[in-house]
Amino acid sequence: MFKFTSNEVRDLIIAFVVISLCFAIVNGRGDINAAISMLPIVMVGVGAGFILHELGHKFVSMKYGYWAEFKLWPQGLLIALITSFFGFVFAAPGAVYTYANYMTDEINGKISIAGPIVNIILALIFLAIATMVYTSAAYSETYAIIFIVCAVGYSINSFLAVFNLLPIGNLDGSKVLRWNFGIWIITIAIAAILTLMSMTMGVVNIVRLIIGF
Repeated sequence: MFKFTSNEVRDLIIAFVVISLCFAIVNGRGDINAAISMLPIVMVGVGAGFILHELGHKFVSMKYGYWAEFKLWPQGLLIALITSFFGFVFAAPGAVYTYANYMTDEINGKISIAGPIVNIILALIFLAIATMVYTSAAYSETYAIIFIVCAVGYSINSFLAVFNLLPIGNLDGSKVLRWNFGIWIITIAIAAILTLMSMTMGVVNIVRLIIGF
């Protein structure tokens, strides 16, 4: 059963809002008016991606009997906001801290990989929904909005997965790599392919390729 402290809920909300704004700025290409227009759309992808990523860590930690709590990193939020004006987001607003006297590399690796796996699954779900509504989007404003939301959701979640799997500092990738190189390389390869396709092909072309349009 999940248990949250009031400070944890506050930190999650702050991180969610700021990170959503950062991705909106990137998608709006630095234009504040465009960013504001994009914000509601981006918040769906970031809301699902960021919150469920952190809850993935928390769930696995608590499954092993540890107390886990998300804590905000204010400097990380500031870095994310600054980098967003340069066209990318260094998304490190905070982390789920697991409190344990001792933890094996295997358990730490499994807790760490849970977040990126959630992002990969969400990216694929968003892509699947985008594929299903693509044809109808040409005739329906509602379906067109759903397609845009899913396209952004796919792009954000694939990026979050590959970013967090980088074996740098205290990111998830360092812990997963320390536990199992094979699992790390497979997972980051999947995330990297999804991200590369998003950046080079675009979601519209990916969907057209899937449906053979």
